[in-house]
Amino acid sequence: MKRFHVHVAVNNLSESIRFYSAMFAAEPAVTKPDYTKWMLDDPRLNFAISQHGAKAGLDHLGIQVDSGLELNELNQRLAEAALSVEEQKDAACCYAKSDKYWSIDPQGIAWEAFHSLATIPTFGEDTAVTVKTAFACCGPSLGSTCQ
Repeated sequence: MKRFHVHVAVNNLSESIRFYSAMFAAEPAVTKPDYTKWMLDDPRLNFAISQHGAKAGLDHLGIQVDSGLELNELNQRLAEAALSVEEQKDAACCYAKSDKYWSIDPQGIAWEAFHSLATIPTFGEDTAVTVKTAFACCGPSLGSTCQ
């Protein structure tokens, strides 16, 4: 089953946690000093916020899947859309180890298709990927890496 993913860069993590907890009527599933995530079932959403010096606002969108097979299917869809795709295997980011495919939509929004494999104790630093334009906390970044 797939889950929609939204990652937002924020200026003040504690204020944002308070706001989104009230909006979702739910406490976060993961809370770290620089990162927080809600895993909601209604709507089925992986909503994450982080404070890593990025400009506040939408960081990237994505689709989280439960298996490598579903991840391969999403990669094929991106290829059929004639979008550039960057693969990351065993990426370490956002307190998780994941296999990922990154792309940039025609508006310049970074999209992440990913399958989380395990939790890790640090925010992580992915290998830099260079899908045409835009940037994300751990994704397409014009040569920089996740902080």
